[in-house]
Amino acid sequence: MSSHPPAYAVPFVIDRSLAPRLYRLVNMGDEVVRGLRVTLLGSGLLVPVSATCLAPGSRLTLTIVGSDLSRDSIVVVRWFRPDGDEYLWRFSF
Repeated sequence: MSSHPPAYAVPFVIDRSLAPRLYRLVNMGDEVVRGLRVTLLGSGLLVPVSATCLAPGSRLTLTIVGSDLSRDSIVVVRWFRPDGDEYLWRFSF
């Protein structure tokens, strides 16, 4: 039987309290994430967002432009862990 490292939990929570125009990406993990990039795929526009790092407990505000966001739109979040591994995560509205 081979041994695998434990699964890495996505460190983010989406605060939707100001939706549908503003969303907050909150780092609930215990690591600083680096090279954070956020893109929107589908209807609407995302004001360009990137951060060199996001410390635990910190948040990044995402501004969505376009009054008709449909369920076919998703946000893709890209970041690097301290060991240099790259991760992608997506969420929908």
